[in-house]
Amino acid sequence: MKQSETTSPSEAAEEGRRRKRGKWGYIWPLWTTLLLHLLAILLFTTGFLLTRTELPYHSHCSDVSRSPCFSSNNGSCWTKPAVNRLVLIVLDALRFDFVAPSTFFAESKPWMDKLRVLKNAASTRPLSARIFKAIADPPTTSLQRLKGLTTGGLPTFVDVGNSFGAPEIVEDNFINQLVQNGKKVVMMGDDTWTQLFPHHFERSYPYPSFNVKDLHTVDNGCINHLLPSLNEEDWDVLIAHFLGVDHAGHIFGVDSTPMIEKLEQYNTILERVIDVLENQSGPGSSHENTLLVVMGDHGQTLNGDHGGGSAEEVETAIFAMSFKKPLSSVPAEFDSCSCQQDLDGKNVCISSMQQLDFAVTVSAMLGIPFPYGSIGHINPELYALGADSWNSDASQKLSEPDVWMQNYANALCINSWQVKRYIDAYSASTAVGFSHDELSRIASIYAHAENHWSNSTKYLLLDRQNNNATSVPALKKQIDAYFKFLTAVTELARSKWTEFDLNMMGIGIGIMLISVIFQVFTILRANKEHDGTLSSSGDSWIISGSIFTIFLLGIRACSFLSNSYILEEGKVANFLLSTSGIVTLRQSVIKGKLQIESIGFLILSTFCRFAIEVGLSKQAATSAFMKDYSSWIINIASGLPVWDYAAEVVPMVVLILLAAWLYKASSGSFFVWPWKYVILGTILSYMLIVAHWIADSNRFDGGSIPQSIGRTYIPRIIYAIGLGQLLFLAFGQLFKNSNLDCKTNLVAKTTSILSAWSSTVILLSGKQGPMVAFASIVGGYFIMKFVNIEGGQDGAHRSFSIMQWSLFATCLFFCSGHWCAFDGLRYGAAFIGFEEFVLVRQAILLAIDTFGFSIILPVFGLPFLVAIKCQANLGKNFIFIQLSQMYTTYGLITAITTTFTILCVTIQRRHLMVWGLFAPKFVFDVFNLILTDVLICLASIYYFDQREG
Repeated sequence: MKQSETTSPSEAAEEGRRRKRGKWGYIWPLWTTLLLHLLAILLFTTGFLLTRTELPYHSHCSDVSRSPCFSSNNGSCWTKPAVNRLVLIVLDALRFDFVAPSTFFAESKPWMDKLRVLKNAASTRPLSARIFKAIADPPTTSLQRLKGLTTGGLPTFVDVGNSFGAPEIVEDNFINQLVQNGKKVVMMGDDTWTQLFPHHFERSYPYPSFNVKDLHTVDNGCINHLLPSLNEEDWDVLIAHFLGVDHAGHIFGVDSTPMIEKLEQYNTILERVIDVLENQSGPGSSHENTLLVVMGDHGQTLNGDHGGGSAEEVETAIFAMSFKKPLSSVPAEFDSCSCQQDLDGKNVCISSMQQLDFAVTVSAMLGIPFPYGSIGHINPELYALGADSWNSDASQKLSEPDVWMQNYANALCINSWQVKRYIDAYSASTAVGFSHDELSRIASIYAHAENHWSNSTKYLLLDRQNNNATSVPALKKQIDAYFKFLTAVTELARSKWTEFDLNMMGIGIGIMLISVIFQVFTILRANKEHDGTLSSSGDSWIISGSIFTIFLLGIRACSFLSNSYILEEGKVANFLLSTSGIVTLRQSVIKGKLQIESIGFLILSTFCRFAIEVGLSKQAATSAFMKDYSSWIINIASGLPVWDYAAEVVPMVVLILLAAWLYKASSGSFFVWPWKYVILGTILSYMLIVAHWIADSNRFDGGSIPQSIGRTYIPRIIYAIGLGQLLFLAFGQLFKNSNLDCKTNLVAKTTSILSAWSSTVILLSGKQGPMVAFASIVGGYFIMKFVNIEGGQDGAHRSFSIMQWSLFATCLFFCSGHWCAFDGLRYGAAFIGFEEFVLVRQAILLAIDTFGFSIILPVFGLPFLVAIKCQANLGKNFIFIQLSQMYTTYGLITAITTTFTILCVTIQRRHLMVWGLFAPKFVFDVFNLILTDVLICLASIYYFDQREG
């Protein structure tokens, strides 16, 4: 149907108002929506992702005089020191099954039984060397774990972002107490320690920790300084933080040769460390009373991921060894060990503890004040490793375990008093603390324990001649009372630590709803301004298509209210995409056109489902898909040599085909300056990507390309070309080209900016990049063709196709190997072309890799849906209305799904999986929304130009 050539006076007046409005009249609603979303998310996040309030108080030696407990009487501080020196070796991402013998598990794996020295020490010296299964609190990123290990407090979710730029810890902590009490600390390894504690170390040897491709720099630095430092006298606590296992996991996975090599290297190092300490542990020697602790900060999945709360991520190991005469036995009531024989037939016992208890336990053993905010309790089995230090003070009537029990009961008294002091101060210092009933309950438990101490236990300990029959049952009862109090506090803190400000959360949700209403109003206004959009020929499909769009959007949005559907989000999006494809096929049969495209779209959706299943296999920690490459396409059938070769060649062939298609497209007469040169730059970048892959491959003779050039400089050249292309396009906005009509101008601009972005996105995505790019082109082409089914004189109503575009973009996110969790980020992509870590640069590269196919390219590619139905002679105002309506609709879809995610985390804020599942999903969706809004605003400036058609 042709556009009417005659207009009424009212139509002419309306057209005049449109022309007077100009492009900013169509752009301002998009920017207003961005500002509303920023405000809503800022307010909601302030109420939801609050950090635990960090009190500015610190513990001091004199504080203990205000407690009902006994302070140390030998010139030290809160407790009697059990050890004089501590060697703390942190093996980053140390899984529990790296340390425990394989006989403790149902199935033996290649990476088990590699740290033999720890297992052998625990089996030959069971009373002086212990293995613990240590349970960490999520999130299991290194910053949160180090913060939790040193402060004795629970981590907070919002600090995950700080893992890439650790701030100094201002809260009282174990390291601070060491320095304040005259202890000298030496550190080597992961530079996160010097960021957290910048002025605390006597000597430090930090090494950059964020280049996950580097397995050896940090470890070699530790090795070079660790053994020589053991022979020096200028330290009381020595910390060595190794990173090789963590990086090997991220790059190669647990089930890999580099991982096994790293574990065997660590075994050799630990053997040498133990030999040095044993040789110098005699009377009067420097390590006569030294405690060795080897521990992980967190675990890792089989793919090397961590950050969440799965068993593989939170279960790590602690090995502790004392070189003094051990305690004859730990009272059975306080022994949590389970024993089995290893492969050599030796009996190995493994205990369990919470990482939360580490800071207070080690502080008690060193005789320093406990960190002010610690809520852990002194672990009895770890504390027992220093029991020999107190024997000289014991009454002859008491056995060695009973002397230990006296000291342990007094240490728990101080421990409980310190935790009660902190809880009281915390509740008094924060606006939203624990409820009155909760405080009353734990106060009652503490009062019961304190009354028993004051009326019974304290007098037993003062009576140095008490007999065993009287004191032991009373001490056990006292210890149980303190355990009950400390456990109650820990459970309360874990369930309610985050201070949800419901008022701020409610205001944020309210503004989000206002923004949604504003977007709907903007769309309705655009519909009203459009002439003849509800033509009779398209009425039925327009109405049914709009209803079905709302139906699909409602199902997708409501699925975010369920944890099961969030876990299966990729499958849900693919199912809805396939459902829309079936509806399109039905409509194409009725219309008698585009049947082949509809069938092809369903086939493409099936291939997407396969790719999503592969991604879910990686998410489920199946290491079969993570070997030498981060790309799943490499390892689908890695056992077949033909497939391995094809998996290397096919991506290059596809990329060359994409370059050929771009070259053919750019040969058209409408691709003039600056677009033609942008396309040529992209073709050059594609060829450089092929050269980069050849240089990085073991199957091709990449010797002609120096490794430094192939792996470092070629990616940097590609980034520079991409940035130059974007600047070139922005500069080109200053010039007008009156020779092109609006439709041709829109197609050329869209193709150019997509090509400018594509090279960087493909490079960062790895060898699956060309396939995902090809799939996105094919899928986008199909959806563009489906616009013709919707009807309407000028195609103003495209809600159904825009919904398909959004669902397809979501599928591409999961097809490219991502998911909504921090362990779904491919950190290795941030270091393609770079070795050193720079926060802003690596964050940008990581964001492009994560959202390139799912947000950046789809947002800039949306104008194709306008161009496919536009007539060449339509003016700029028609294009403006179409683009404004389309971008507002796309933003509305994203805003509605994000709003339901916000409602979900509000409803599920006390759910067990809130920090492991709902909060990461919230962070990803919020970032998705803001990035989409920002790109829509930038696209509006880019596409809404003043050229006449």
